[in-house]
Amino acid sequence: MSIAIKMPALSPTMEEGTLARWLVKVGDKVAAGDIMAEIETDKATMEFEAVDEGTIADIAIAEGTEGVKVGTVIATLAEEGEDPASVKPAGGAAAPAAAPVPEAKPAQPEPVEGPAKAVAPSSTDSARPSTGSGRADGDRVIASPLAKRIAADKGLDLKAVKGTGPHGRIVKADVEGAKPGAAAPAVAPVQAQDFGIPHEVEKLSGMRKTIARRLTESKQQIPHIYLTVDIQLDALLKLRGELNAALEGEGVKLSVNDLLIKALAKALLRVPVCNVQFAGDELIKFKRADISVAVSIPGGLITPIIADAGVKSVSQISTEMKDLAARAREGKLAPSEYQGGTASLSNMGMFGIKQFEAVINPPQAMIMAIGSGEKRPYIVDGALGVATVMSATGSFDHRAIDGADGAQLMQVFKELIEKPLGLVA
Repeated sequence: MSIAIKMPALSPTMEEGTLARWLVKVGDKVAAGDIMAEIETDKATMEFEAVDEGTIADIAIAEGTEGVKVGTVIATLAEEGEDPASVKPAGGAAAPAAAPVPEAKPAQPEPVEGPAKAVAPSSTDSARPSTGSGRADGDRVIASPLAKRIAADKGLDLKAVKGTGPHGRIVKADVEGAKPGAAAPAVAPVQAQDFGIPHEVEKLSGMRKTIARRLTESKQQIPHIYLTVDIQLDALLKLRGELNAALEGEGVKLSVNDLLIKALAKALLRVPVCNVQFAGDELIKFKRADISVAVSIPGGLITPIIADAGVKSVSQISTEMKDLAARAREGKLAPSEYQGGTASLSNMGMFGIKQFEAVINPPQAMIMAIGSGEKRPYIVDGALGVATVMSATGSFDHRAIDGADGAQLMQVFKELIEKPLGLVA
């Protein structure tokens, strides 16, 4: 009996994905564990393995197809001894491959990569200015198939929605924010402007769309408060040198970032009112500090997690972080390794950035932004001298964390770095 191969849920929150590439074709034999396809989720491109043996009898969804819902039949497998030519595609007649979502016209230029960047619209529909009301030819509603599907799921009357697409066409962005029986809020769309300048159009990946959507939501929905401290690094750098000398035989080399991860985790445990998450009419208080660490990867940013960093040794944090970062750049992280976390740390010091304000990674309630360490005039032992100093800025969700509590966390974070023996005690 034939087996239906369905679009898998590669993370707990995944609802749809892009079938980026097929690695098999009709007629190929596969065994359990063979890689059949690459699927792009909102976080990464992941390999999809076969769980059964057989022969590929039908491929229902073409590679490059976006918006494939979890559970959709994407291929059919003929079992051992079954004639693939006689196998009916799972679910009945062969389902036509879904057409890729139309590519949008050039929007505003993509910002420089980094957690404190500006964001572009996340809609996959065209974002040109509205020239109409969403109707044409009498009462006939003009809307994209995706907008119609979202409207049906939400119980929206499309006649009440104002379209912002070409010629008043209703697009995804128009219906996402609308309430049943009400029109979507009027949002000024971004208009393509190239002014005849030579350029190329690059289609947004699922990751880039998710970054744009989540950071837009973060800045629109989370009231950020920013607190900055200057921190003397000389004692930490001296300790790091001594620890690396002691750990050389074990093949461990600590980075400053490893020590900062430990410092943030310990600070959160000492100031637990900041190790929280806002959840509507509830406040979630975490019992341990799981630190999400921003890692730049091709086409985006991902935040692998050092779980329970407050109780791990700095050498263990270093070893885990090197492994996570390497696998993040290869797209080989499991969802459990980058989803969750109680707070984030983003370090742009290696780029010479003196200070920046990072955007909170929802649903978390804080992120620590680290600038570069540099020689500055500084008061040392009551006298003006020169010290290695870095600026750290905490971004806090003011719904969950009061300014005084955030200030206390920054104070403890500073103390742990300037008197770093507490990090290895």
